[in-house]
Amino acid sequence: MGEATGRHTVALVFWSKKTESAPVAEDHPQRPGAKNRPTPKRRDQEAANKHPIVNTDRKAAARSDREARRLAMAESRAAMITGDESKMPPRDKGPVKRFIRDYVDARFSLGEVLLPVMLLSLLLSLFGGNQVWALTLVFALVYGMVFVSLIDSVLMWRRIKAKLTDKFGADAIPAGSMMYAVMRAYQIRRSRLPRPMIKRGEYPV
Repeated sequence: MGEATGRHTVALVFWSKKTESAPVAEDHPQRPGAKNRPTPKRRDQEAANKHPIVNTDRKAAARSDREARRLAMAESRAAMITGDESKMPPRDKGPVKRFIRDYVDARFSLGEVLLPVMLLSLLLSLFGGNQVWALTLVFALVYGMVFVSLIDSVLMWRRIKAKLTDKFGADAIPAGSMMYAVMRAYQIRRSRLPRPMIKRGEYPV
């Protein structure tokens, strides 16, 4: 009987020791001048300092690109109106291109009236119906004007090229200058971009 009681007592003591909760460490008192917080791990610090170099938001990037292009186009158009070459497109920059523009703007080109003549011919064809006289007049106006304007443009370019060669040298004339001059000559003067900076008759020297 005594042995049984002893065994129960030992078992009860052993069970109570296992089920006792571990003592909780008391918080350290706050010390003046100390950081009073645990030091973060280096891995956690590096992860917190990492920032994406490339913007992963595609919609925000697209909006930013569109806004940049819009501002660039606005600056370019303003420069073509005011004559500020520093912000003009590359095809309009340089002293050679400026000389071509000034020479074309100083003269009256037959290509300037080609568009109004074509509009007049269209009206004649609409109101004249199938009348022979109307069709003949339209043919003469359109094709005759195209022919004489082409001759005028060729003669104009020959004079411009000679002056460019004397002023800048033949090697300084960039490719496409002839088309640049002809296309400008076929535009109505007030609609040309870059805007004309000189009056008619003020030929560059």
